[in-house]
Amino acid sequence: MLEFLKTLAANNHKDWMDANRDWYLECRGFFLKEVEELLRGLSTLDSDYGALSPKDCVFRQNRDIRFSKDKRPYKENFAAYFSPEGKKSAGPGFYVHIQPEGSFFAGGVWMPPAEELKKIRQEIDYAGKELMEILKEPTFEGYFGSLEGEQLKTSPRGYEPNHLYIELLNYKSFIVTKPLGEDVVKSGQYKEIALEGFSKMQPFLGFLKRALVDAEGGGDLL
Repeated sequence: MLEFLKTLAANNHKDWMDANRDWYLECRGFFLKEVEELLRGLSTLDSDYGALSPKDCVFRQNRDIRFSKDKRPYKENFAAYFSPEGKKSAGPGFYVHIQPEGSFFAGGVWMPPAEELKKIRQEIDYAGKELMEILKEPTFEGYFGSLEGEQLKTSPRGYEPNHLYIELLNYKSFIVTKPLGEDVVKSGQYKEIALEGFSKMQPFLGFLKRALVDAEGGGDLL
């Protein structure tokens, strides 16, 4: 996979991909099997993941270039998002990203739509102390470091700049990440490491999941 992605990065155009379609399909097939293993591991943490297939999680290789100045047609990574609602879910989940010299795994919510972001901020307003304790728990913070994601330059509408948890409220994404070295990707150990990390994320993901529960909808995720 890594060799394919390195070569793709140097030849990111349709003619090359057409000529190397078999190589691409071989690598994508291998990644789907890797994702299948990850799903088996995740289903031991949460049975909801057991209903997913690898294709529910793996992103397509084509980039959406309609509104981008970057016209490279293909992503130069293999990636998958694990959420009980599938890869298009706005809810919290886990992410694996394989790219030469840039592999990592992550968890949380990336750039949620306005309504979902509002719910997360409301939960922080009510229970910011709980989230702060999760993020500052020594084992969690020592493993993942700080919360990541784009932040507002001013306080969000409806919240005072001196709010006790304004730093958390200012986030537009709520994610934690962990880099994966080239050696553990090549050996396949990254799957075991990612599953260990996903297990450590459970309290963080639980907070975000609770924030997005619709009380009037019988507890279904939006």
